Amino acid sequence: MAKIQFSRGIDEEVVPDVRLTRSRDGSNGKATFYFENPKALSQDSTENITGMYMIDEEGEISTREVKAKFINGKPSALEAIYAMKSPDQWDRFMRFMERYAEQNGLGFKKA
Repeated sequence: MAKIQFSRGIDEEVVPDVRLTRSRDGSNGKATFYFENPKALSQDSTENITGMYMIDEEGEISTREVKAKFINGKPSALEAIYAMKSPDQWDRFMRFMERYAEQNGLGFKKA
């Protein structure tokens, strides 16, 4: 079961828009996640956002680079960036994304 959390133990229900970039030599890459009106920002949420945690049967991948987007002073979206600094990190991330995409009906389009 692949899931994303912003506070440990609380699964995010909103499926993000994910954009991937990778260097030509494959040595590093970046994934940008955009969550529109995520559960983590709802008025019902009492938990602090401590990062973005991508959890599956292999373990956990995490990033602390999470930013809130505001409209008229109210939080409306979250943007998280996960940087991959080696081909192994890229491969691990792609395995997670394959599981997450299959579970949540995401598709892949090449630029």
